[in-house]
Parts: sequence; C-alpha cells; structure tokens
Amino acid sequence: MELTDITTIKTLFTKHGFSFTKSLGQNFLINPAVCPKIAEQGGCTKETCALEIGTGVGVLTKELALRAKKAVAVEIDKGLEPILKETLADFDNIEIVFADIMELDLHRLFNEHFSGEEVVVCANLPYYITSPVIMRLLEENLPISSLTVMVQREAADRICAPMGTRECGAITAAVNYYSTPKRLFNVSRGSFKPAPNVDSSVIKLDVSKEKKYPQVTDEKLFFRIIRAAFAQRRKQLLNPLSAELGIPKADLSEKLTKCGIKLTARPEELKMEDFAALYTAIYG
Repeated sequence: MELTDITTIKTLFTKHGFSFTKSLGQNFLINPAVCPKIAEQGGCTKETCALEIGTGVGVLTKELALRAKKAVAVEIDKGLEPILKETLADFDNIEIVFADIMELDLHRLFNEHFSGEEVVVCANLPYYITSPVIMRLLEENLPISSLTVMVQREAADRICAPMGTRECGAITAAVNYYSTPKRLFNVSRGSFKPAPNVDSSVIKLDVSKEKKYPQVTDEKLFFRIIRAAFAQRRKQLLNPLSAELGIPKADLSEKLTKCGIKLTARPEELKMEDFAALYTAIYG
C-alpha cells in the first residue's frame, strides 16, 4: 500500500469514514522520498527505539518500524485508529498511544515502552505546536539521544541560527542550552496534501548527554533572563532586562560590564556563554 499516493489516502478515508481535521494541523505527506530520509538521517537503527509524534496515516511510522527495534507513536486523533490498524498491519514492533503529547506523563511513557533503551524522536510536527513540543521533550530530561523533526522553514531558520546573529531568538537559546541543532534538508510545500502556505525543513537536535552549562543551577531563572532579553529583541539589553527582572539599571550596568557585555548590546549579539555569565552575575 503506497501511503503517499493521494488516491490511496482518499480511499482509506472513505472506507473508514475519516473526516480530515484542519484544527489539528493535519497535512499528509505525498512525497515518497521524505520519510525514509527522516528515518535514516534521524539515526533510526536496530539498536535504537523510535518515538514518533503525530502519525498521519502512518507514512513515517512505517519507515521507523522498518529500521528501529521498536517504534512508539503518540497520536492525538483517535479517528485514525482503524486506518492505522490497516496501514501498519504488517508490523509487530509498533505501538500507538492515542493521547495529547503535551498532556502525557512522558517519564511513565518512557518507562513503560523504552526502559533502558536508546531512543530517537522523529516527527512531522503541526506548525502550531512545534516549539511547545520540542521544548517539552528537551526540558523533561528524558533519555533521548536526538530529535529529528519537520518544521516550518521559518522556524528552522530561527532554531538553527547561530547564537550571536540577527536571526537567533529565545527559542534558539533554549534549544542550544539542551542540544546542538542542525538543518538536514528542506521540504517544499508541494510535498503535502493539502499544501500548506509555507515550505518546511527537517532539523535534527543532538541532545547533550551532559549539562552544557553547569554553572546554571536554576533553569527557570536562566530562561527568565533569556525571555526578558528577547522580549524586545531589537532594543538594547539594559532597558528590557531591568524592567522584566526588577533590577535597577545602575546595578545591571555593573553586572553587564563585569561579564564583558557592552551596555549597548542587543540580545541577538550574545552567545550562550554570555547568557550563562550574566545568569551567574545576577543570581550566582
């Protein structure tokens, strides 16, 4: 069964009475080359298990199961259950969990399905939930070696931007705190049905095995600084940081100078080491 053929997909929908749900951001892949590349470049092997978020009709799920020891997919739309039973019937190493990834107890999920195994995450994420899903998976300190996800190209530009450049933002800093991001390849809008209004990119986040910035002992306070800095990203750091953190400008000026950060600096000019030094100066 060719799961990227639109006629096959429509036949499946009609057979099982499935109604397409725009509100869930469902766009089905019709380019047969994309999912094998995601599975391969995402590090899926017989020595690893794979976690997928959002199955669609099972195009990527199938590719993960072909390569991984075991594939577990979290899918929010239970209406896809009869379709997935048919499309994935040939596999005995797939488990589908019908739930909202943002509400699941992820540590319990990992303990039940992946205990002691190396896990790679692969997903074609709906655009509206890209950042929340990525950050939840990174923040939960799960035994994940990498996340390989398809996202809106603009989001990929921001996430993979080098720190200290005009393109970076709060999400760039957050992702870099936990991992090393890189862009794998681009995917045109014509690869989907219905076609979205934007192109996509597949990115990979190699999760750090050890803490990259051990001087950060309170991540909430660290990310408070980052959010405050990028709240007014085109403005100099001093004013938004002073206002958001409740620190007098004179005191903050002293701390910035101590860290070797210019008083005229904008947040996009700072590297991760600068934010870590500023955290130590303010909360250390």
